[in-house]
Amino acid sequence: MSEEKSLNFIEEIIEADLAGGQCKSILTRFPPEPNGYLHIGHAKSICLNFGLAIKYGGKTNLRFDDTNPAKEETEYVDSIKEDVKWLGFNWSNELFASDYFDQIYSFAVALIKKGLAYVDDSTADQIAALKGSPTEAGKNSPFRDRSIDENLSLFAAMKSGTYKDGEKVLRVKIDMAANNMHMRDPIIYRIKHAQHHRTGDQWCIYPMYDFAHGQSDSIENITHSICTLEFIPHRELYEWFIKQLEIFPSKQYEFARLNMTYTVMSKRKLLQLVTEGHVQSWDDPRMPTISGMRRRGYTPESIRNFCERIGIAKRENLIDVSLLEFCVREHLNLIAKRVMAVLDPVKLVITNYPEGQTEELMSENGPDESYGNRKIQFSKELWIEREDFMEEAAKKWFRLAPGALVRLKSAYIIQCNDFVKDADGNISEIHATYIPESKSGADTSEIKVKGTIHWLSIPHALQSEIRLYDRLFNAENPSQEEGDFKEYINADSLQIITKAYVEPSLSNSEVGNHFQFIRKGYFCLDKQSTKEKLVFNRTVSLKDAWAKEVKK
Repeated sequence: MSEEKSLNFIEEIIEADLAGGQCKSILTRFPPEPNGYLHIGHAKSICLNFGLAIKYGGKTNLRFDDTNPAKEETEYVDSIKEDVKWLGFNWSNELFASDYFDQIYSFAVALIKKGLAYVDDSTADQIAALKGSPTEAGKNSPFRDRSIDENLSLFAAMKSGTYKDGEKVLRVKIDMAANNMHMRDPIIYRIKHAQHHRTGDQWCIYPMYDFAHGQSDSIENITHSICTLEFIPHRELYEWFIKQLEIFPSKQYEFARLNMTYTVMSKRKLLQLVTEGHVQSWDDPRMPTISGMRRRGYTPESIRNFCERIGIAKRENLIDVSLLEFCVREHLNLIAKRVMAVLDPVKLVITNYPEGQTEELMSENGPDESYGNRKIQFSKELWIEREDFMEEAAKKWFRLAPGALVRLKSAYIIQCNDFVKDADGNISEIHATYIPESKSGADTSEIKVKGTIHWLSIPHALQSEIRLYDRLFNAENPSQEEGDFKEYINADSLQIITKAYVEPSLSNSEVGNHFQFIRKGYFCLDKQSTKEKLVFNRTVSLKDAWAKEVKK
């Protein structure tokens, strides 16, 4: 009998809240800003918020934090919805912070009327200079003691578009000597004349994150507002607003964000990679974006499993990307159809096989009989991998070499006789003979061989483009290295093979179909494929090649 899995600290809080009557049911939210594509770090938050609601019979809202019109686009909104659905989750309500602009504005007016907010004419530099430091108290703004009526009038003028960007801000009046720097009269509204993706030019003032986020939680009656550790200092302000506005008391809880080796998680840095051309797009298969991972061939099941395995903690740590790759391999091993593909082809001629004859053989589709079999064509001329032949066999070499015997997978045992080189000294053709009575499944030859190699019939094989993706960075933690993080980009993160060959059955593949190319790794059909030109992305190798490099 397996042990019951222990609860994480957020689950313990929820179970205590439900048992103690603090809430009858839970309501969580996933609140991304639509200013970029979601990445694997967001996947952790998605799995947590939606997973908690599912476990405890609650609901989850998808709310877009669209309070910064200069950086937000509908394209990002659409991509976020697609990613959440692809991961396997459905939200109860699709909401936007902009839905609440009128209500949030009224909250600001209420604070002014209580004498708790004021319009400040200071510049950003002047406000920063008066803020003080963690060890030194700040100083009051010269505009802090404006009357309630003057502040109401000025705030209304800000809303009506009287002032330019940066001319005025609205701040709350708390304590310029507070130990928590976020409590030193934080800005809650700024002027920004920019077209909003939903409200157009209806507004020219926008609430700051700290003011919009908590109030949106409260408006929606969110019971458990879960965010990452960097928001711990913001919690005091979150609770101060709730108390002063006397609104629904949502509670904020923090967990450690996902940091992963050999990549970066900053949206700003990911945007640089795209705009500066280091990658092709947001969904480049080398990117840690969910759309990039989907295109590369990662499955939602493997990502959810990865998020489950790393767990929820209160302390930051660096997760090895090898764990994610392991989860991907583990799932693809169960679902990926086995096929043969030759990435670096050299011709093999079976000299004693009848000219013009084609034979249909059977080969297994998966790791066991339950996956069934498929038909493969066999003929006199085959493609094999160049690396499967050696002119002079090394010790313990069990593949093809002059005089050596090897089995062609699901076919026959062959013996190499000789080979031909081209003018440049490269092997252009290998000659072998086959043993007719050694056919797989009906072998009566009693010949034992130690090596098995894969192959394709030249008349039937389809030429394809293969894209071999690897880790985007050479450094384990590029953001922490000296200099520009882009200096650590792996120059070999993408290798394109234009003349590879695959089985003819793959001509009917659909984008996203998963395959194990026997002995080569897991691959999927890319969206740039056409009927005339198949393009396959390597999702992950069969084994962790980087682990070998680390051990060297």
